[in-house]
Amino acid sequence: MPLHAVLRSEPMLELGSYPTPVIRLASLSTPGSALWIKRDDQTNPTYGGNKLRKLERLLDDARQKGARRIVTVGAVGSHHVLATGIFGAALGMRVEAVLLPRPDSPGVLTTLCATVAQGVALCPAESYAEARQRLQAWAAEGAYVIPAGGSNRLGTLGIIDAAVELALQVRAGALPEPDLIVVPLGSGGTVAGLLAGLEQTELRTRVLAVTVAEPAKVFEQRARSLAKSLVSGAARERVLERLQIERGYLGGGYGVASAQGAHACAEAARVGIALDATYTAKAFAAALARVALGRERTILYWQTLSSAALTPLLRGAPLESELEPSLRRLIR
Repeated sequence: MPLHAVLRSEPMLELGSYPTPVIRLASLSTPGSALWIKRDDQTNPTYGGNKLRKLERLLDDARQKGARRIVTVGAVGSHHVLATGIFGAALGMRVEAVLLPRPDSPGVLTTLCATVAQGVALCPAESYAEARQRLQAWAAEGAYVIPAGGSNRLGTLGIIDAAVELALQVRAGALPEPDLIVVPLGSGGTVAGLLAGLEQTELRTRVLAVTVAEPAKVFEQRARSLAKSLVSGAARERVLERLQIERGYLGGGYGVASAQGAHACAEAARVGIALDATYTAKAFAAALARVALGRERTILYWQTLSSAALTPLLRGAPLESELEPSLRRLIR
């Protein structure tokens, strides 16, 4: 029996609609290298993205354990924190989050205001060490803790299912078998889940993980360790053979826009795809570069950012000038 089936908690909460579409981006392809996209931005019309696949497992576990209070952590303007707030509140749970500093970039303040509008109680922290202490204190009070990005073993099972979903789409003829999947490497769960999930399929697909978070070595090692923990036997020795890590698109650091990312945003906009400067623009830039090299016949870019409009989530939100000064100071 597959590992993800063994560890699945039943009944599983369903937040998204699957399978998400796969589409060939013809105008960004070349005769020797076809660029495809996996539209995980469309997992949910209220708020999508890859975060839902992890939250389905985590929030279902919290619900089964009778949790009424969810706590998590992320950088200020975190999409993960916003998604946890939306879907945690829908289950009648109180959501709190520790927020860490990050550089300013388009959309950070808007996402932060939308998070406040969902009723998430926000606690600023200056370092991961301080955030860890806060989470430990909340856990001691009985709160259910969700790690950054939802990237623990349980949450990552949702990404394993995504890899199996892709294999079924290939089998059904929706797309050719990808030679390479290109995906951002942030908290590590998505990369780990794809690696572990691909090991359960007949696909030979490799994963190009584009580092977008710092400290890079910490998150890269987290992805490797998590992937190995999700497989067993001989797979533990070969699961990382599929992985290539690319740091060349990190630029000035986490949350800092780059020229390569700006170019990628413009190219993506031509085909109706919206990117963000922190995660997806850098990964898409790497995908475009691989297409230009022409080494792989089929490249699949995995879109992790929600494409749902934020406007409905801003009802009742404070004006940016009304945000708590302690939260605003986290945007550097």
